[in-house]
Amino acid sequence: MNLKTVRTVAALREAVRGWRAAGESVGLVPTMGWLHDGHMSLVRNSMVQNDRTVVSIFVNPKQFDRATDLEAYPRDEARDAALLDAAGADVLWAPEAGEMYPDGFSTSVNVSGLTDCLCGASRPGHFGGVAVVVTKLLLQCLADRAYFGRKDYQQLMVVRRMARDLNIPTEIRGIDTVRETDGLAMSSRNWYLTESERAAAPTLFRVLTDIAEAAGQGEDVRRAIDRGKRHLDRAGFGQLDYLEVRDAETLELTTRPTQPARAFAAVFLGKARLIDNVPVDPAA
Repeated sequence: MNLKTVRTVAALREAVRGWRAAGESVGLVPTMGWLHDGHMSLVRNSMVQNDRTVVSIFVNPKQFDRATDLEAYPRDEARDAALLDAAGADVLWAPEAGEMYPDGFSTSVNVSGLTDCLCGASRPGHFGGVAVVVTKLLLQCLADRAYFGRKDYQQLMVVRRMARDLNIPTEIRGIDTVRETDGLAMSSRNWYLTESERAAAPTLFRVLTDIAEAAGQGEDVRRAIDRGKRHLDRAGFGQLDYLEVRDAETLELTTRPTQPARAFAAVFLGKARLIDNVPVDPAA
């Protein structure tokens, strides 16, 4: 295996320091593991755009609402390492919790405004956990570029704002959502779906596409949203956290977008909380 696994900040920085001395650029792909082709798309983008690629795997306890969800999150480092090695990544950065959050750790990072809606509203404290771990990952690696999927669009915008505000010298790049052939956004949490739930899951993408098309045609999206809620209910979805259209930059709520926007959803299907979003082009 050519992939090198490091578990301490000192070892990571030593590897990066060697690449820098050779004049090589560095890309970082932060993940929580249980890799799928959505993650691997980020890795491939990094490898094309940089000389070296670091992939982090750390299941961050600070961004989980419930301890049971943290315990149940799927993990298989050996499997993930084999995928990364086959892809040609250079370093797997896989710290233990004590390396990331040593005894006495007491610092928080809060990004206001962008975190007041969507998952920030339905999962209080979630983005505080995301912001602190991503800040640490960016500063530990100091990569030229870091890669995040647009499936977690709000997270992407929060990380961009945070990096800009804190003068972290890493460019944050967003990569388009990778989907299954039936439209379901790839996610590690799809593992929770039963066979019947997996068959119903693509309804979410179809609902979002319908809302985005209505918004793009200048319609008041509230009718399309009501229609979408009925479709989700008939398909067997459970608790709906949100189904909304928001501005693509500010994340402000809109019903008749006149500039780029996105249709967002978070909804439970069985044990899985599915999130997705699609772009809205008002000129469509």
